Formats: sequence, C-alpha cells, structure tokens
Amino acid sequence: MATFCMQALGVDVSAINTVNFSNHTGYKQWKGDKTSPEMISQLYEGLSQSTLVDFDVLLSGYIPSADALKVVVKIARDLKLKRETMNPGAFFWVLDPVMGDQGRLYVSEEMVKGYKKAVSGGMEGPDLVVPNGFELELISGVHLAGGDTDQDGGELERRPTGDNYEASLEKVREAMEVLHQRDSVRMVVVTSVRIKGKQQEGVLCVVGSEKKSDGSSRCFTVEVPVLDCYFSGTGDMFAGLMVARLREECSKAGTLRNRGWASDDQVPSTELPLAKATVTVLSSMSTVLEKTTDAKNREMHKYDHSNRRASVDPQDAEKQRQEEVDERMLFLAQTKAAEVRAVRNARDLIHPTVRYEAKEL
Repeated sequence: MATFCMQALGVDVSAINTVNFSNHTGYKQWKGDKTSPEMISQLYEGLSQSTLVDFDVLLSGYIPSADALKVVVKIARDLKLKRETMNPGAFFWVLDPVMGDQGRLYVSEEMVKGYKKAVSGGMEGPDLVVPNGFELELISGVHLAGGDTDQDGGELERRPTGDNYEASLEKVREAMEVLHQRDSVRMVVVTSVRIKGKQQEGVLCVVGSEKKSDGSSRCFTVEVPVLDCYFSGTGDMFAGLMVARLREECSKAGTLRNRGWASDDQVPSTELPLAKATVTVLSSMSTVLEKTTDAKNREMHKYDHSNRRASVDPQDAEKQRQEEVDERMLFLAQTKAAEVRAVRNARDLIHPTVRYEAKEL
C-alpha cells in the first residue's frame, strides 16, 4: 500500500518487503513467511554494492522481529551517515512504529523496547514518527487518558484504547513533547486519537507537532469523521502519502536542505509544511475510504441476499457447526469487501479536494 501511494505521487521507490504473506493479517489467516534479518541485510548490501543507495528518504513500516528491527535501524543510520557526509540535510527518516492498536499488541514486548531505543537515537534517529495513539503511549510512556507518566522506562500498564477510551489533547501534547525533548525527534504525527468530548460527535483527531530549537512543541490538530467500517492498511497508506506530500511542502517552503527539513521557529503550527502535508493526506484518504465503504456496502448487500443461510436450530450440533462456518465465511467476505480501493481511486490520491483544515493546539 505505502509503495503504491508513493509511486502514484511520482516517487521512485526501492522496496524491501519484510514479510511475504498471501494476504494481510486482517484475515486472521495467511500463508507465507517473514523476511529474516539476514536477508534484509543482504538485500541492502546488494543495493550498496551497485551504488543504489543514494536515497533521500527512508520509510520503515511493519517489521516482523526485534532482530529485524535492529537491522533496519542500522540501515537507517548508515544511510543517514552516507548522505549527510556527501550532502548535509539531504536525508530524512520516517518511522511508522507498527506495534498494535486498540490496546492490543501485534508484536512482542521486545519489539516495544526496540522501538523505544530506535526513537531515542538523537541525530541518528528518525526525523518523523507516525504512531497511532496506542503506539504513542508505548514509546513515550505517557498515558493519553490521564494517569501517571512512566518515567522509569518500565512497561506501561495495558489500558483499554478501544471504543470506551478517550484521550486528552493535553496528554497527547505531553507525549509528543517527551519525544521532542527526551528523544530529539523533530516531527510527530499521531494518526488517530479518540479525544474526550469528540467521540460523541463521530470525530477522530489527528495531532501533529514540529519541535522548535528549544525543544518545545508546535502542535496542530485536524478533525476527521469516523467511518463505520474497519480497514486494514490505512497506517501504511498514511505513511506512504506523507512521504511524498511532506517532501513536496518542504520543497515549496525551501526547507529541504535544512537538517531534518526543519522550519524556522517563527512559523506557526498551522503553516508548517507538516501541517499542510497532513491536511492533504487526510483529504485524499477520506475520499478513498468513503468510496471504499460505499463499495463494501454494495458488495455485502449482494452477499446478504445470495449467500447467507436460513437461521438454524442452535440445539442441533451439526447445524451449529454449519453456523460457525457461515460466520467465518461472512467475516472473510466482509474483510475482502473492505479492502481499500487505492488503485481504482488513484486520482483522489494525486488530485485531492482539500476537505479539512489544521487548527492550532
């Protein structure tokens, strides 16, 4: 998904796949394997031998193991060193710390520690981090719904981050300032947060910040409507579009040669290239996801009329098993119908109608 979104916007991409699955994990069943750390290292070595590592940007997304994460971090730092030596300010690392959502980890606790270490890399670390709300809690140590901050680096108490979870904007700002000040991360965009008082309005908040030279935050928010559909891959979609749009906005602002594409301290939060890129990305995504939802509803309407069986007697064991099969087939049909229609709606990625605005926090 991320690769297609970048290519649709004219970005040349060299992709190293960290997994080779028959389908994504949203189906709860798949075939294939994970790319080993050794293979990732060998692929990068092959690119280096052919002098094919003159990249401007690295986007790192889902990584299957702690050892593979160590290799990716090593590659990122090697690319930064090479590019900074030849052309200071020419390299930018976007890190999507894919760990979990809705209060549930997709990865091991070792991965959480690995991402915390990667984010704390200082000048060698990522320039932009794009976590969801749960992932921001994990890497910052700040409970977004209130409560004590994890100052000692211990494991966060697992708190619910589903439909009943409501964060506060003050805590989101606090978490981003931790990344700015403790870890020297220049830019952060939290891709989806349910904010107290907004959930009842059917609104999600995307919150971004670029730090000033003194480490303080410049925060903005963008409110987007919640769609009544579960999608897989929207995080990849956001990160891929952000790579292209942020570079585009920084080029317009003349900041591409600044270290970390940094803006002057005087630039207000809503005028930052990061804020402008976020608005454009969310406008594209909302249009594509709305069209996906409409297509999914049409497909499931047909499925409901052609494939669903008549109700069965729950006391009948054989029929009960058939009911379980029907439920599984319905889930798979719903998952397939909700596949994001990015390719057939590429025009909305390339020429979006701007639908939102960034507001200063």
